[in-house]
Amino acid sequence: MVMEVDEAVSATTSANNTSNTNDVEMDTSEGPIERDEIFEPVDQIQWKFNQVKGNIDNEGCHTEADIISCVEFSHDGEYLATGDKGGRVVIFQRDQSGKYVKGVRSREYNVYSTFQSHEPEFDYLKSLEIDEKINQIRWLKKKNAANFILSTNDKTIKLWKISERERKIAEDCWNLPRNNRINTSSFRGRLQIPSIVPMELIVEASPRRVYGNAHTYHVNSISVNSDQETFLSADDLRINLWNLEITNESFNIVDIKPTNMEELTEVITAAEFHPTQCNWFVYSSSKGSIRLCDMRDRALCDAYAKIFEEPEDPQSRSFFSEIIASVSDVKFSHNGRYLLTRDYLTVKVWDLNMESEPVETYSVHPYLRTKLCALYENDSIFDKFECDWSGDDKHILTGSYHNLFRSYARGTNSNDAKTWEARPQDTHTQLKSRFVVPSAKRKRNQLSQSGTESQGEEDLSSDQLQFDRKILHTAWHPKDNIIALAATNNLYIFSDV
Repeated sequence: MVMEVDEAVSATTSANNTSNTNDVEMDTSEGPIERDEIFEPVDQIQWKFNQVKGNIDNEGCHTEADIISCVEFSHDGEYLATGDKGGRVVIFQRDQSGKYVKGVRSREYNVYSTFQSHEPEFDYLKSLEIDEKINQIRWLKKKNAANFILSTNDKTIKLWKISERERKIAEDCWNLPRNNRINTSSFRGRLQIPSIVPMELIVEASPRRVYGNAHTYHVNSISVNSDQETFLSADDLRINLWNLEITNESFNIVDIKPTNMEELTEVITAAEFHPTQCNWFVYSSSKGSIRLCDMRDRALCDAYAKIFEEPEDPQSRSFFSEIIASVSDVKFSHNGRYLLTRDYLTVKVWDLNMESEPVETYSVHPYLRTKLCALYENDSIFDKFECDWSGDDKHILTGSYHNLFRSYARGTNSNDAKTWEARPQDTHTQLKSRFVVPSAKRKRNQLSQSGTESQGEEDLSSDQLQFDRKILHTAWHPKDNIIALAATNNLYIFSDV
């Protein structure tokens, strides 16, 4: 039997071929990549207060370990997990009482389980302390009664099983009196068997796998593949591929570490698998580029299939240009067609079919552009903000300073997007939007021209912003318009009902 194989590529290639080693041909006509769609604008969501978790009475009296470091909904939205800097994981469950509010199922979340995921460690070889802070949490799709999550700190990834167990006791129907003396003559009548009734529900979190000793640098991302058998973990310079069943071996699929570390120009900031194509993944860099890789092409995906980056305007270049261009988060849309990225000042939507520029750009806090020097001095310019898609991919969510957050309706002008503040108020009451102005003087000029303020808006000067109050971590329910925001040690939950 003769098997035909492609001829090996010659080692002596032309100059044109060698100059394009990174331009790997990629067929994007299959799977989720469809022909261009006409996107119709949608209305802005009017957010209403639902819940706040954490101590709000003594604001500012929290400890460093109480600061929430990640937030993630489960795939069905029934559970919400948070991790903090103290290495703890808290899981909330959506209300199971069957209560309805305004015609929809209750959107309250109650504490379901709390456990210690990571402990502080010390690397004696490098004389380095390893913090217990939870960097990311990822849910696996539910296959049985138990839930599984992946949690990671800077070095170690753990797979946890969260399961329920009922504690039962025997109730009444005793044939003998309950005393120290047993008198067999006291028994009369038929023998009755005690009934076993549930007493309480016990939720147990048990570690099933520990994936360690694979990263030299700090892990910043983990992502579960659509095949639910593998996952990736990314640090500053490398991305590893793991099998969920194998803990002592992983495969390096991206390595951008130069031979000479003095030649290092960028680091990996985030990575994620495609939601349906198990061979595709993306990773972003500190230089503002996003690379799409196909694991079918080669084992080591240093040669990307596509690169998404926006050309920089030389006239607007400054000392801070590269810092604010760094991509802090990247997310595939649920349909797999688009990429959502967040840098310091903007949120961008990229079409997988167009690499040259984003199809949508939304400004988050343009009033901070004049304050970059002060933000650099207090290190706020290095904050890593996350971004999220709504369940239908028609809205976008991200956070800002002063516990402000913004949601954008796709297809509309970013100036039309409202700014909201996460703060406690009466349940199911609509939030008042905040309007941030560069200075009080400019606002007075605007008021003198317009005569009236926008109804329902509260003004906030950019000079009054508190940069220690910030929403870095966000999550959007996969089906309903429910969002969870981490504001220091508090977890806010808002919805459109």
